[in-house]
Amino acid sequence: MATVHVFDYLGKPDAYPVAPVCVLFGDESFLQRQALLRLRQAIAPDPDSTQSETFDGDGCEWRDVKDELSTFSLFGGKARRLVVVEQADDFVSAHRAHLEEYVDHPKATGVLVLEVTKWASNTRLYKALDKSGLQIECRPPEKPFGRRKVLDEARVLQWLAAWCRDCHDARLDREAACLLLDLVGPQFGILHQELSKLALFVGPGGKIGEGLVRDVVGGWRTKTIWEVVDAALDGNAAEALVQLDRMFQAGEYPLAIFAPMAVAMRRFATATRIYETGENRDPPFSLRDALVQAGVPNWPTLLDKSERQLKQLGRARAGALYRSLLELELALKGTHSAPDRARYALEHFVLRLSRLADPKARKEPARAKA
Repeated sequence: MATVHVFDYLGKPDAYPVAPVCVLFGDESFLQRQALLRLRQAIAPDPDSTQSETFDGDGCEWRDVKDELSTFSLFGGKARRLVVVEQADDFVSAHRAHLEEYVDHPKATGVLVLEVTKWASNTRLYKALDKSGLQIECRPPEKPFGRRKVLDEARVLQWLAAWCRDCHDARLDREAACLLLDLVGPQFGILHQELSKLALFVGPGGKIGEGLVRDVVGGWRTKTIWEVVDAALDGNAAEALVQLDRMFQAGEYPLAIFAPMAVAMRRFATATRIYETGENRDPPFSLRDALVQAGVPNWPTLLDKSERQLKQLGRARAGALYRSLLELELALKGTHSAPDRARYALEHFVLRLSRLADPKARKEPARAKA
Protein backbone atom coordinates (compact mmCIF):
# COMPACT_ATOMS: atom_id res chain seq x y z
CA MET A 1 0.00 0.00 0.00
CA ALA A 2 1.10 3.60 -0.24
CA THR A 3 0.79 7.33 0.34
CA VAL A 4 0.55 9.04 -3.04
CA HIS A 5 -0.22 12.43 -4.58
CA VAL A 6 -3.56 12.64 -6.34
CA PHE A 7 -1.91 13.44 -9.69
CA ASP A 8 -0.04 10.13 -9.56
CA TYR A 9 -3.15 8.25 -8.49
CA LEU A 10 -5.38 9.74 -11.19
CA GLY A 11 -2.69 9.11 -13.79
CA LYS A 12 -2.31 5.40 -12.95
CA PRO A 13 -5.10 4.27 -10.59
CA ASP A 14 -4.44 0.59 -11.34
CA ALA A 15 -0.97 0.94 -9.79
CA TYR A 16 -2.56 1.67 -6.39
CA PRO A 17 -5.05 -1.05 -5.36
CA VAL A 18 -8.01 -0.05 -3.22
CA ALA A 19 -7.26 -0.77 0.45
CA PRO A 20 -9.79 -1.54 3.22
CA VAL A 21 -9.14 1.99 4.56
CA CYS A 22 -8.43 4.95 2.24
CA VAL A 23 -7.79 8.55 3.23
CA LEU A 24 -8.25 11.55 0.93
CA PHE A 25 -6.44 14.40 2.66
CA GLY A 26 -5.94 18.02 1.66
CA ASP A 27 -7.91 21.19 1.00
CA GLU A 28 -8.70 20.67 -2.70
CA SER A 29 -12.28 19.37 -2.76
CA PHE A 30 -12.30 19.01 -6.56
CA LEU A 31 -9.29 16.68 -6.46
CA GLN A 32 -10.88 14.74 -3.59
CA ARG A 33 -14.03 14.19 -5.68
CA GLN A 34 -11.99 12.95 -8.63
CA ALA A 35 -10.05 10.54 -6.43
CA LEU A 36 -13.26 9.26 -4.84
CA LEU A 37 -14.77 8.71 -8.29
CA ARG A 38 -11.80 6.58 -9.31
CA LEU A 39 -12.05 4.61 -6.07
CA ARG A 40 -15.73 3.90 -6.80
CA GLN A 41 -14.85 2.71 -10.29
CA ALA A 42 -12.10 0.46 -8.93
CA ILE A 43 -14.46 -1.16 -6.41
CA ALA A 44 -17.29 -1.68 -8.92
CA PRO A 45 -16.85 -0.65 -12.59
CA ASP A 46 -20.65 -0.63 -13.00
CA PRO A 47 -21.97 2.44 -11.08
CA ASP A 48 -25.40 0.84 -10.62
CA SER A 49 -23.89 -2.09 -8.70
CA THR A 50 -21.99 0.05 -6.20
CA GLN A 51 -23.38 -0.29 -2.68
CA SER A 52 -22.37 2.82 -0.75
CA GLU A 53 -23.23 4.95 2.24
CA THR A 54 -22.08 8.50 3.00
CA PHE A 55 -21.84 9.97 6.50
CA ASP A 56 -21.32 13.54 7.67
CA GLY A 57 -18.26 13.48 9.89
CA ASP A 58 -19.66 16.17 12.20
CA GLY A 59 -22.54 14.06 13.47
CA CYS A 60 -21.95 10.36 12.85
CA GLU A 61 -20.86 7.74 15.37
CA TRP A 62 -18.30 4.99 14.93
CA ARG A 63 -20.81 2.22 15.63
CA ASP A 64 -22.93 3.33 12.64
CA VAL A 65 -19.94 3.46 10.32
CA LYS A 66 -18.73 0.06 11.50
CA ASP A 67 -22.17 -1.48 11.01
CA GLU A 68 -22.18 -0.31 7.37
CA LEU A 69 -18.69 -1.70 6.81
CA SER A 70 -19.80 -5.06 8.20
CA THR A 71 -22.92 -5.28 6.01
CA PHE A 72 -22.78 -7.65 3.06
CA SER A 73 -23.75 -6.41 -0.39
CA LEU A 74 -27.50 -6.47 -0.95
CA PHE A 75 -27.11 -8.27 -4.27
CA GLY A 76 -24.41 -10.68 -3.11
CA GLY A 77 -21.26 -11.26 -5.11
CA LYS A 78 -17.77 -10.11 -4.24
CA ALA A 79 -18.37 -6.35 -4.53
CA ARG A 80 -17.37 -4.53 -1.39
CA ARG A 81 -19.52 -1.88 0.27
CA LEU A 82 -18.16 1.68 0.04
CA VAL A 83 -18.52 3.80 3.19
CA VAL A 84 -17.49 7.46 2.94
CA VAL A 85 -17.13 9.83 5.87
CA GLU A 86 -17.10 13.44 4.60
CA GLN A 87 -15.44 16.29 6.53
CA ALA A 88 -14.01 13.67 8.82
CA ASP A 89 -11.43 15.73 10.77
CA ASP A 90 -13.50 15.82 13.96
CA PHE A 91 -14.64 12.23 13.42
CA VAL A 92 -11.02 11.05 13.29
CA SER A 93 -10.14 13.01 16.43
CA ALA A 94 -13.11 11.60 18.35
CA HIS A 95 -12.68 7.96 17.23
CA ARG A 96 -8.92 7.65 16.67
CA ALA A 97 -8.62 4.59 18.95
CA HIS A 98 -11.43 2.78 17.11
CA LEU A 99 -9.86 3.61 13.76
CA GLU A 100 -6.43 2.38 14.84
CA GLU A 101 -7.98 -0.91 15.96
CA TYR A 102 -9.97 -1.20 12.74
CA VAL A 103 -6.91 -0.62 10.56
CA ASP A 104 -5.26 -3.60 12.24
CA HIS A 105 -8.34 -5.82 11.69
CA PRO A 106 -10.43 -4.42 8.79
CA LYS A 107 -13.62 -5.98 7.47
CA ALA A 108 -13.40 -7.72 4.11
CA THR A 109 -16.93 -6.62 3.27
CA GLY A 110 -16.33 -2.89 3.03
CA VAL A 111 -14.01 -0.04 2.10
CA LEU A 112 -13.80 2.95 4.42
CA VAL A 113 -12.91 6.33 2.87
CA LEU A 114 -12.11 9.26 5.13
CA GLU A 115 -12.13 12.77 3.63
CA VAL A 116 -10.05 15.08 5.81
CA THR A 117 -8.33 18.44 5.43
CA LYS A 118 -5.44 17.93 7.85
CA TRP A 119 -3.60 14.64 8.14
CA ALA A 120 -0.46 14.67 10.29
CA SER A 121 2.29 12.30 9.21
CA ASN A 122 3.63 11.76 12.74
CA THR A 123 0.56 9.92 14.07
CA ARG A 124 0.22 6.19 14.63
CA LEU A 125 -2.80 6.11 12.32
CA TYR A 126 -0.90 7.72 9.43
CA LYS A 127 2.04 5.35 9.82
CA ALA A 128 -0.22 2.30 9.97
CA LEU A 129 -2.14 3.33 6.85
CA ASP A 130 1.09 4.10 5.02
CA LYS A 131 1.81 0.37 5.29
CA SER A 132 -1.62 -1.22 4.94
CA GLY A 133 -3.94 1.48 3.53
CA LEU A 134 -4.11 3.97 0.67
CA GLN A 135 -3.56 7.64 1.48
CA ILE A 136 -4.08 10.15 -1.35
CA GLU A 137 -2.81 13.71 -0.96
CA CYS A 138 -5.38 16.07 -2.52
CA ARG A 139 -3.72 19.47 -2.67
CA PRO A 140 -1.50 21.39 -5.11
CA PRO A 141 1.88 19.68 -5.65
CA GLU A 142 4.89 21.36 -4.08
CA LYS A 143 8.65 21.30 -4.55
CA PRO A 144 11.56 22.39 -2.32
CA PHE A 145 12.69 26.00 -2.63
CA GLY A 146 15.51 26.59 -0.19
CA ARG A 147 14.13 25.78 3.22
CA ARG A 148 10.55 26.24 2.07
CA LYS A 149 8.20 24.51 -0.33
CA VAL A 150 6.54 26.28 -3.24
CA LEU A 151 4.00 25.33 -5.90
CA ASP A 152 5.40 22.86 -8.44
CA GLU A 153 4.14 24.72 -11.51
CA ALA A 154 5.65 22.20 -13.94
CA ARG A 155 3.52 19.38 -12.49
CA VAL A 156 0.38 21.52 -12.54
CA LEU A 157 0.99 22.43 -16.20
CA GLN A 158 1.52 18.77 -17.04
CA TRP A 159 -1.73 17.87 -15.28
CA LEU A 160 -3.59 20.66 -17.09
CA ALA A 161 -2.52 19.35 -20.49
CA ALA A 162 -3.43 15.75 -19.62
CA TRP A 163 -6.76 16.73 -18.04
CA CYS A 164 -7.68 18.86 -21.04
CA ARG A 165 -6.90 15.96 -23.38
CA ASP A 166 -8.54 13.17 -21.39
CA CYS A 167 -11.53 14.97 -19.90
CA HIS A 168 -12.33 17.68 -22.46
CA ASP A 169 -11.02 16.14 -25.72
CA ALA A 170 -8.90 19.21 -26.56
CA ARG A 171 -5.23 20.09 -26.83
CA LEU A 172 -3.80 22.81 -24.61
CA ASP A 173 -0.70 24.78 -25.68
CA ARG A 174 1.97 25.15 -23.03
CA GLU A 175 1.80 28.95 -23.34
CA ALA A 176 -1.98 28.76 -22.96
CA ALA A 177 -1.60 26.52 -19.91
CA CYS A 178 0.86 28.96 -18.33
CA LEU A 179 -1.47 31.89 -18.87
CA LEU A 180 -4.48 29.93 -17.57
CA LEU A 181 -2.58 29.03 -14.40
CA ASP A 182 -1.45 32.64 -13.98
CA LEU A 183 -5.00 33.95 -14.36
CA VAL A 184 -6.80 31.40 -12.18
CA GLY A 185 -4.11 30.07 -9.84
CA PRO A 186 -3.98 26.48 -8.52
CA GLN A 187 -7.75 26.27 -7.95
CA PHE A 188 -8.49 23.03 -9.71
CA GLY A 189 -12.26 23.19 -9.74
CA ILE A 190 -12.16 26.59 -11.44
CA LEU A 191 -9.43 25.40 -13.83
CA HIS A 192 -11.71 22.49 -14.79
CA GLN A 193 -14.62 24.86 -15.46
CA GLU A 194 -12.47 27.19 -17.56
CA LEU A 195 -11.17 24.26 -19.62
CA SER A 196 -14.77 23.18 -20.21
CA LYS A 197 -15.59 26.60 -21.66
CA LEU A 198 -12.43 26.73 -23.77
CA ALA A 199 -13.07 23.24 -25.17
CA LEU A 200 -16.50 24.36 -26.39
CA PHE A 201 -14.86 27.12 -28.44
CA VAL A 202 -12.42 24.81 -30.25
CA GLY A 203 -14.60 21.70 -30.58
CA PRO A 204 -13.57 18.02 -30.22
CA GLY A 205 -9.84 17.55 -30.80
CA GLY A 206 -9.30 21.30 -31.20
CA LYS A 207 -6.29 23.28 -30.05
CA ILE A 208 -6.57 25.88 -27.26
CA GLY A 209 -4.10 28.74 -27.73
CA GLU A 210 -2.89 31.60 -25.58
CA GLY A 211 -5.07 34.17 -27.36
CA LEU A 212 -8.27 32.23 -26.68
CA VAL A 213 -7.37 31.90 -22.98
CA ARG A 214 -6.73 35.63 -22.78
CA ASP A 215 -10.06 36.49 -24.43
CA VAL A 216 -12.28 33.90 -22.74
CA VAL A 217 -10.74 33.51 -19.29
CA GLY A 218 -9.08 36.89 -18.84
CA GLY A 219 -12.23 38.93 -19.37
CA TRP A 220 -12.80 41.46 -16.61
CA ARG A 221 -9.77 40.17 -14.69
CA THR A 222 -7.38 41.26 -17.42
CA LYS A 223 -9.18 44.59 -17.85
CA THR A 224 -8.97 45.33 -14.12
CA ILE A 225 -5.31 44.33 -13.92
CA TRP A 226 -4.48 46.77 -16.71
CA GLU A 227 -6.33 49.45 -14.76
CA VAL A 228 -4.12 48.64 -11.76
CA VAL A 229 -1.01 48.80 -13.93
CA ASP A 230 -2.00 52.09 -15.57
CA ALA A 231 -2.82 53.74 -12.26
CA ALA A 232 0.42 52.50 -10.69
CA LEU A 233 2.55 53.68 -13.62
CA ASP A 234 0.76 57.04 -13.58
CA GLY A 235 1.85 57.35 -9.96
CA ASN A 236 -1.78 57.29 -8.77
CA ALA A 237 -1.35 54.84 -5.91
CA ALA A 238 -4.80 55.58 -4.44
CA GLU A 239 -6.61 54.46 -7.62
CA ALA A 240 -4.33 51.43 -8.04
CA LEU A 241 -5.04 50.32 -4.46
CA VAL A 242 -8.81 50.68 -5.00
CA GLN A 243 -8.65 48.43 -8.08
CA LEU A 244 -6.44 45.93 -6.22
CA ASP A 245 -8.96 45.81 -3.39
CA ARG A 246 -11.76 44.99 -5.85
CA MET A 247 -9.75 42.10 -7.24
CA PHE A 248 -9.02 40.71 -3.78
CA GLN A 249 -12.68 41.10 -2.80
CA ALA A 250 -13.55 39.02 -5.89
CA GLY A 251 -11.27 36.24 -4.62
CA GLU A 252 -8.45 36.71 -7.14
CA TYR A 253 -5.30 34.66 -6.61
CA PRO A 254 -2.29 36.97 -5.85
CA LEU A 255 0.03 35.37 -8.41
CA ALA A 256 -2.71 35.71 -11.03
CA ILE A 257 -2.67 39.46 -10.36
CA PHE A 258 1.11 39.66 -10.39
CA ALA A 259 1.75 37.81 -13.68
CA PRO A 260 0.18 40.30 -16.15
CA MET A 261 1.42 43.21 -14.02
CA ALA A 262 4.96 41.91 -14.38
CA VAL A 263 4.65 41.64 -18.17
CA ALA A 264 3.84 45.35 -18.48
CA MET A 265 6.40 46.45 -15.90
CA ARG A 266 9.21 44.49 -17.53
CA ARG A 267 8.66 46.42 -20.77
CA PHE A 268 9.41 49.64 -18.92
CA ALA A 269 12.50 48.10 -17.33
CA THR A 270 13.69 46.90 -20.74
CA ALA A 271 13.01 50.31 -22.31
CA THR A 272 15.10 51.97 -19.61
CA ARG A 273 18.07 49.72 -20.31
CA ILE A 274 17.76 50.24 -24.06
CA TYR A 275 17.60 54.01 -23.57
CA GLU A 276 20.65 54.03 -21.30
CA THR A 277 22.61 51.86 -23.72
CA GLY A 278 21.76 54.14 -26.65
CA GLU A 279 22.48 57.44 -24.96
CA ASN A 280 26.01 57.53 -26.37
CA ARG A 281 24.92 56.72 -29.91
CA ASP A 282 24.78 59.33 -32.64
CA PRO A 283 21.94 60.13 -32.78
CA PRO A 284 20.92 58.85 -29.31
CA PHE A 285 17.82 56.73 -28.74
CA SER A 286 14.65 58.58 -27.84
CA LEU A 287 12.32 57.25 -25.15
CA ARG A 288 9.78 56.37 -27.84
CA ASP A 289 12.36 54.34 -29.78
CA ALA A 290 13.32 52.50 -26.59
CA LEU A 291 9.68 51.75 -25.75
CA VAL A 292 8.98 50.35 -29.22
CA GLN A 293 12.10 48.14 -29.06
CA ALA A 294 10.97 46.93 -25.62
CA GLY A 295 7.70 45.64 -27.09
CA VAL A 296 5.24 48.51 -26.63
CA PRO A 297 2.95 48.59 -29.71
CA ASN A 298 3.81 51.42 -32.08
CA TRP A 299 0.54 53.28 -31.62
CA PRO A 300 0.86 57.06 -31.13
CA THR A 301 -1.68 57.29 -28.29
CA LEU A 302 -0.23 54.32 -26.43
CA LEU A 303 3.34 55.53 -26.93
CA ASP A 304 2.43 59.00 -25.64
CA LYS A 305 0.95 57.45 -22.50
CA SER A 306 3.87 55.03 -22.03
CA GLU A 307 6.43 57.82 -22.45
CA ARG A 308 4.61 59.92 -19.86
CA GLN A 309 4.49 56.98 -17.45
CA LEU A 310 8.18 56.19 -17.92
CA LYS A 311 9.08 59.81 -17.14
CA GLN A 312 6.87 59.63 -14.06
CA LEU A 313 8.77 56.58 -12.84
CA GLY A 314 12.13 58.22 -13.40
CA ARG A 315 15.39 56.54 -14.34
CA ALA A 316 16.24 55.27 -10.85
CA ARG A 317 12.95 53.47 -10.17
CA ALA A 318 12.48 52.23 -13.75
CA GLY A 319 16.01 50.86 -13.80
CA ALA A 320 15.36 48.96 -10.57
CA LEU A 321 12.12 47.37 -11.81
CA TYR A 322 13.74 44.04 -12.71
CA ARG A 323 15.05 43.58 -9.18
CA SER A 324 11.80 44.82 -7.62
CA LEU A 325 9.71 42.38 -9.70
CA LEU A 326 12.03 39.47 -8.89
CA GLU A 327 11.86 40.24 -5.16
CA LEU A 328 8.05 40.50 -5.34
CA GLU A 329 7.70 37.19 -7.23
CA LEU A 330 9.95 35.35 -4.76
CA ALA A 331 7.98 36.83 -1.87
CA LEU A 332 4.60 35.79 -3.34
CA LYS A 333 5.89 32.25 -3.86
CA GLY A 334 7.63 32.07 -0.50
CA THR A 335 7.49 34.28 2.57
CA HIS A 336 4.35 36.15 1.45
CA SER A 337 2.37 33.29 -0.11
CA ALA A 338 -0.41 33.57 2.50
CA PRO A 339 -3.29 35.77 1.22
CA ASP A 340 -2.89 38.60 3.75
CA ARG A 341 0.88 38.79 3.32
CA ALA A 342 0.55 38.56 -0.48
CA ARG A 343 -1.83 41.51 -0.45
CA TYR A 344 0.63 43.51 1.65
CA ALA A 345 3.48 42.73 -0.79
CA LEU A 346 1.46 43.83 -3.84
CA GLU A 347 0.22 47.00 -2.17
CA HIS A 348 3.75 47.85 -1.02
CA PHE A 349 5.01 47.44 -4.59
CA VAL A 350 2.30 49.79 -5.91
CA LEU A 351 3.10 52.41 -3.27
CA ARG A 352 6.76 52.40 -4.31
CA LEU A 353 5.67 53.52 -7.80
CA SER A 354 3.53 56.44 -6.62
CA ARG A 355 4.35 60.07 -7.33
CA LEU A 356 4.89 60.73 -3.62
CA ALA A 357 7.48 57.94 -3.44
CA ASP A 358 9.62 59.54 -6.15
CA PRO A 359 12.94 60.51 -4.50
CA LYS A 360 12.93 63.78 -6.46
CA ALA A 361 9.52 64.68 -5.03
CA ARG A 362 10.73 64.47 -1.45
CA LYS A 363 11.68 67.69 0.22
CA GLU A 364 13.57 68.14 3.42
CA PRO A 365 11.37 69.56 6.18
CA ALA A 366 11.92 73.22 6.82
CA ARG A 367 14.09 73.90 9.83
CA ALA A 368 12.41 75.60 12.72
CA LYS A 369 13.58 79.11 13.33
CA ALA A 370 15.54 79.65 16.48
